[in-house]
Amino acid sequence: MHIGNGRMKNKEEEGEEEPLSPMARVFQSPDIDICAIINIGFKTKINPDVVLDALRHNVYKHPRFSSKLSENGAKWIETEVNVEDHVIVPYVDLEEICESGQSFVDDYCSRLTMTPLDRSRPLWDIHILNVKTSDAEAVGVIRFNQALADGMSFISLVLACTHKTSNPSMLSTATPLVKRRTTAPHSLEKTGWFLRAIFTIGSTMRLIWNTIVDVLLLGATVLFLKDTKTPLKGNANVRRNPRRFYHRTISLDDIKLIKNAMNMTINDVLLGITQAALSSYMNRQYLVSQKQDKNDELEDGSLLTSYLPDGIRFRAGCTVNLRSDIGFKSLAEMMVKDSKCRWGNYFSFIILPLSIALETDPLVYLEKSKAIMARKKHSYQAALAYFFINIILKVLGAKAASLAFNQHLKNITTCVSNVMGPTEEISFHGHPIAYISPSSYGHSQASLIHYTSYAGEVTITIGVDPTIIPDAHKICDDMEESLKTMKAVLLERGLL
Repeated sequence: MHIGNGRMKNKEEEGEEEPLSPMARVFQSPDIDICAIINIGFKTKINPDVVLDALRHNVYKHPRFSSKLSENGAKWIETEVNVEDHVIVPYVDLEEICESGQSFVDDYCSRLTMTPLDRSRPLWDIHILNVKTSDAEAVGVIRFNQALADGMSFISLVLACTHKTSNPSMLSTATPLVKRRTTAPHSLEKTGWFLRAIFTIGSTMRLIWNTIVDVLLLGATVLFLKDTKTPLKGNANVRRNPRRFYHRTISLDDIKLIKNAMNMTINDVLLGITQAALSSYMNRQYLVSQKQDKNDELEDGSLLTSYLPDGIRFRAGCTVNLRSDIGFKSLAEMMVKDSKCRWGNYFSFIILPLSIALETDPLVYLEKSKAIMARKKHSYQAALAYFFINIILKVLGAKAASLAFNQHLKNITTCVSNVMGPTEEISFHGHPIAYISPSSYGHSQASLIHYTSYAGEVTITIGVDPTIIPDAHKICDDMEESLKTMKAVLLERGLL
C-alpha cells in the first residue's frame, strides 16, 4: 500500500500528539461514534499476504493510521502498529454459501456495525472476504472511525495506494483539481460597471438573506423542527440498531447526458434521481398500507395514483467540502500542514428540503433539484455550522457539540453524499478493482445514500436500518428506473 511521502516515525517521535479537528471530535464521541465502512469489489481473489506486506512497509507513513486516541478523545497519539491486529481474514465455507456470496458479504458487514473498534489502538481494520458475488470475485471491507478522514481524504488515500490497470507504472488519477468560482457569471463580464454593481449588490443581499434563513432553520431543527413521520423516518433507537448495505451501479455517461441537456450539475441530477426514487418508493409504501387497512388487493395501474400525504416535510443532510480547492491533490500534498486541500475532516453540512410528490413529468424532479442546489450554493450556512460546532466545542465541550450535531440528525430523515472517485479502472498490487461502495453507520437516521463515481460509472450505496426499511434494494431499483425514465423523456423531446 504505497501511500506517498508521508512522514516517517522514529524513536524520538514516539508518543507525539496532535489535536483533533472539530468534526473529528464530534465523530469519535462515544455518544455518536460514526464509522465509515467501505466495500471494495475486486475482479480477482485477494492475496492476504500482499495486503499484509504492503501495510507492514507503509502504514507507519500515515500519522492517522498509526495513531490512537487519547483517553479524553481530544488528541491523536502516535503508536506502534501491529498490522496483523488490523487485518482479518475470516474462515469461509465456500460449499455452504454456494451461490449466496452477496448475502454472506451483506450479513458480515451488518455484524461489523455492531462490533466497536478497539480504542486502545488505531481506529481502523480491513476484512478480506474471498467470496464471489454478482459483481466481484472478492470483497475487501475497510472500516475506520470517521474521525480519521472524510470521503475526499479517503479517496486520496485510495489513489495513492493504487495504479492504473491499463498502465501499472502510473498512479491512479481522479477529477482534476479546480478552484471555487468567485467571479460574476460569464454573461456580465462584458457589461457596464453599473450593471455589474447592481448584480453584485443584489447577489450580496440575497447571500445575506439566504444565510440568515438557513441558520435560523438549522437552529430550529436542532431545537424542535422535526420531519414528518414517514416509512423512511428513524426512531429514537435507530443509531444503536445494526445496518445493512445495498449498492447498485448506474452509468455516469447517462448522468452527464442529462446534466448537459438540462444545463445543471451532476449533483443536481443525482438529487433529482433521489427525489424521484424516494417519491416512488414512499408512494408504494402508503399504497400498501392503505390496501392492508382495507384488506384490498393491489390493482394494476394503482401506482399511477398518488397516495402520498400532503405537506410532507422531508429533509436530507448533505456534506459540503470546506476546502478552498475542490477536486483532488496527491496524498503527500494533502498531508502538508498549510495545504489548501488538507487531509482530515474539513467539511460541514447543509439541509436540503426534498420534494416528495408523484410527478407526471419526471423532469420536474430535476428542475426542483436544480433550484434547491442553486439556492443552497448561495448561502454561508455550511461554513457557519462548522464555526458553531467549533465554538460549542471550545465553550461547552465535546459532549455538548456532539449533542447538538446528533440532535439535528435525529430531526431530519436522511443524509446524501457524492464523492468523485478514480476516472479509470485501478488496481491494488495486481488486484483490479470492480467497484467502490462507501457508507457509514452510527447516524441517527434510518437511511444514508452515497454516490461514488468510478471508471465511468456511479455506484449508489444505501445503508439502512432493516427493521425500518427491510426492502432498500427497491429504492435502488427506483433510482435505476428514474434515470432511465428521465433519459427517455429527454430523447423523446429531442433534447439529447
